[in-house]
Amino acid sequence: MLRPCLCALISVVGMNLVVFADEPQPAAKEAVPAVAKKVDIGTQAPAFKIKDSNGKEIDLAELTSKGPVLVRLTCGCSGCDKELAYFQEIHEAYKGRGLTSLAIFREPDAKVADYVQEKKLNMLYAVDTKGESWTTFETKTMPTNFLIEKGGKIVSVAAGCDTSGLLAKKLSEKIAKTVNADAVDVQKKVAESNTAKK
Repeated sequence: MLRPCLCALISVVGMNLVVFADEPQPAAKEAVPAVAKKVDIGTQAPAFKIKDSNGKEIDLAELTSKGPVLVRLTCGCSGCDKELAYFQEIHEAYKGRGLTSLAIFREPDAKVADYVQEKKLNMLYAVDTKGESWTTFETKTMPTNFLIEKGGKIVSVAAGCDTSGLLAKKLSEKIAKTVNADAVDVQKKVAESNTAKK
C-alpha cells in the first residue's frame, strides 16, 4: 500500500463524498462568479502526454483516436486502494469494446512498481510525482476520473473516493453507453469476488 492522501479526508462519518460533474449539485447560498473550466463535460480533453514506467510515451490524443479512454488520477491510499478492484473490473468489462484505462499515480516510481505487482494491475499506468497531470486536468481532487469518448470529448468527470463501488458502478453505466454495450455491475462483481475469496 502507498501513502495516505487527501481522498482519505473526503470520508465524513463513514460516508464517502462522490461528485459526478454531470449531475446537478445543490445551489450555494450565495452566488459566486463561476470561472469557466477548460477541462469539463462537453469540452475536448486537454493535450496530454506522459511516459509509462518503461519510458514509452502515452499520448491521450492518440488513444482517443482509437476509442474511449478512462483517465484516473489516483494514488495508493487506503481509499484508492479499495476502489482499485472496481476499476480493474471496469477495465476487464470494456477493454474488448475498445476502452483504454489509464491510471496515473502521484507516487514515487519504486512504490508504484511494487504496488502494481502486488495488485496485479492490468491496465495502462504512469507515474506523475510532480502532479502536472492534476494541473493539466484542472483538478486537485484525488482520485478524479475522466471518461473521454472516441474523438476526445469529455463525457463524464467523477471526483472523490467511494470505497462502496457506487461511483464505479455509475461510471460503468456511462462507459456502457459510450461503447454501446450492456452495463456491467462492477459493484456486484467485486462483492461476489470478495465473497468467493472468504
